[in-house]
Amino acid sequence: MTAPTLVLASASPRRLALLVQIGIVPDRVISTDVDESVLAGELPRHHSQRLARAKLAAATASEAYVLAADTVVALGRRILPKTETEADARWCLASLSGRRHRVLTSVSLRAPDGRFGERLVQSVVGFARLSEWQIAAYLASDEWRGKAGGYAAQGRAAVFIRFLSGSYSNVVGLPLFETAQLLRGFGWPLA
Repeated sequence: MTAPTLVLASASPRRLALLVQIGIVPDRVISTDVDESVLAGELPRHHSQRLARAKLAAATASEAYVLAADTVVALGRRILPKTETEADARWCLASLSGRRHRVLTSVSLRAPDGRFGERLVQSVVGFARLSEWQIAAYLASDEWRGKAGGYAAQGRAAVFIRFLSGSYSNVVGLPLFETAQLLRGFGWPLA
């Protein structure tokens, strides 16, 4: 029996690495061109779900399982950006300093027969109070670039995390337990 075809509708190298970690190597990786702007009044949960569904819809692969996800870092009702500028990253880190925030990831799956499923996973992360020196040193690492909330938990920012409740892999970008459950539920052969 040959394994079914899987398409990952995400260009995130972290999501790909996380899937490979649990023995799933997608047959194709598709970078979807989805506008990730936050809609007026949109809450973090809805934003994450909307984007995961939009990425799934943008990936045309009718004979394959298609997996899409979107991760949001939320401080209260505010959605922190995927940082592209040093000023954005500095603002995010200063905002997160000494506070707890939520990391939400929506995972959407479409089976070749058209069935659809999704999971929304939330983790709570507590940051230590950061000094100006710590923020400046992290910014100098360039690790913040393109990261939701301006940090990578799997990198140097691990020293900022004093508390984490929930899924660590969710904070990195893909909740592995829930993703595996979703795939198994749709008949994907996974141990």
